[in-house]
Amino acid sequence: MTTNKLSTIQIRKVEKGDIPQLLPLIFNYIVDFYQCPRPSEEALTEFVNEIYNDSSKGLQFIAEKDKKIVGFATLYFTYNTLEVKRIAILHDLFVIPECRRENVGQTLFESCLTYIRENRFAYMLWETAQDNVKAQTLYDKMGGQKNSWLQYQMS
Repeated sequence: MTTNKLSTIQIRKVEKGDIPQLLPLIFNYIVDFYQCPRPSEEALTEFVNEIYNDSSKGLQFIAEKDKKIVGFATLYFTYNTLEVKRIAILHDLFVIPECRRENVGQTLFESCLTYIRENRFAYMLWETAQDNVKAQTLYDKMGGQKNSWLQYQMS
């Protein structure tokens, strides 16, 4: 568990009992922040439980303030043949608006980085929207380097 000394924020891995309180934040992240269609509660619950129940797929950290979840980060695990090691993909980093100036995002990011270093991953990879300047400011501050690889997507 990581404690942010600047406030009463605690970072820890998600526990089974956290999931009911975590789901509304994930809905907020999906629907309000990224303006994507709202998934069914059943689908999202199944998805979060799948990550929780199979630690080889990934893990989630939560940020708590006064026993309330105020942010989360999701790491997914895969492999890099060139490095012959596992890599972690930081896919989600979200903090509720009223806690965004309390270093919660930075502390969640640092917790993910500590985890991959302690568990000998080759590296952590992440992406953010091109217009998400606040996130880019954090990632630049943390020492992140823009990747030289191009990203493609197809549905």
